Amino acid sequence: MNRSKRWITYGTIMRPKVIFVAGARPNFIKVAPLLEVFREKRFFNPVLVHTGQHYDFKMSSIFFKDLAIPKPDIYLNVGSGSHAVQTAKILRTFEPVLLKEKPALVVVVGDVNSTLACSLAASKRHIPVAHVEAGLRSFDRSMPEEINRIATDRISDFLFVTERSGIENLKKEGVSHHKIFFVGNVMIDTLRASLPAIARSNVLKKYKLTKQSYAVVTLHRPSNVDSEGSLQNIVRVLRQIGSQTRLVFPVHPRTASQIRRFGLETIFKQIPGLVRTEPAGYIDFIRLVRDSSFVLTDSGGIQEEASVLHVPCLTIRENTERPCTVNQGTNALVGLNQKQIFSAVRKIMNGSWRKGIVPHLWDGRSASRIHTVLKTRRLCYNSTL
Repeated sequence: MNRSKRWITYGTIMRPKVIFVAGARPNFIKVAPLLEVFREKRFFNPVLVHTGQHYDFKMSSIFFKDLAIPKPDIYLNVGSGSHAVQTAKILRTFEPVLLKEKPALVVVVGDVNSTLACSLAASKRHIPVAHVEAGLRSFDRSMPEEINRIATDRISDFLFVTERSGIENLKKEGVSHHKIFFVGNVMIDTLRASLPAIARSNVLKKYKLTKQSYAVVTLHRPSNVDSEGSLQNIVRVLRQIGSQTRLVFPVHPRTASQIRRFGLETIFKQIPGLVRTEPAGYIDFIRLVRDSSFVLTDSGGIQEEASVLHVPCLTIRENTERPCTVNQGTNALVGLNQKQIFSAVRKIMNGSWRKGIVPHLWDGRSASRIHTVLKTRRLCYNSTL
């Protein structure tokens, strides 16, 4: 067979094997609805590979419990390291999985190191790759995630896009329209499916909170937490906001480490109204966001979740790869500009913040659309492994 023709008709081949890759918190949220649909439809044989990129229990295992994700079929246990070291570990440990499992397709999600490493390993073995959440661009190459997004999209065969900006970005980069599929946002599939469980969460009672009486804070990006000056600036912002409303701050392990490194523990403890917690599970965290007056974050996914929940979101970044959350949703980019942040908080407090609309196809059926695309192709890779 011509090696350039990487796909052939199924014929009598039954249930082609598809590997789904997850490694970090956002991946689990995106993989959950895909696994559910693919297992329910029984057209493909799904295999879950957990790279172990997030090895902390609160950042990994608890999400499997909250989202009812079955135990991973394969666990790579790569652990931490620099971007280069971690990516290399995943490449080295994932290739033997491909050699053994001989999948028809590898599905990667998001923009973490596991996404790039596993798509690269598959591509080098001539195994097709599907990238879920393709085409997103912050246009800031100082962000490791941006490099992961660009490189993964270049070597992927199926590009599943969450918002219209992704389509335009891929077209401008010369990607064939035959590879691009606008399917919506699988992260919102998980959110919508989890609403009953979220409503039952007792997390507000646990922290003695009432609805709309607090704001949620999350921080983890290197640009914000790896600099003592940035962290001190954030302290000043939180001190000012904390004098007006309570702040619930689930502390990411990276952020906690940097706070200790710079000797800022005492300063953080002195912030008025601050409720500092361990990283929360998915259900409890979304309940906190849902009932908050607003969110102050540097996360990508929370911009999307807050917009769907119609909760004001102030993003402590200068750019976003999810522009629809700004153009249509409830998100605003405020960076570390105190004037912008305090002005936004005033608007939120006086009720003049925009309500926003939910972006197109964020309706809870994105995973089903992805399954339909792959099934409709009626294609399967003739592995030469």
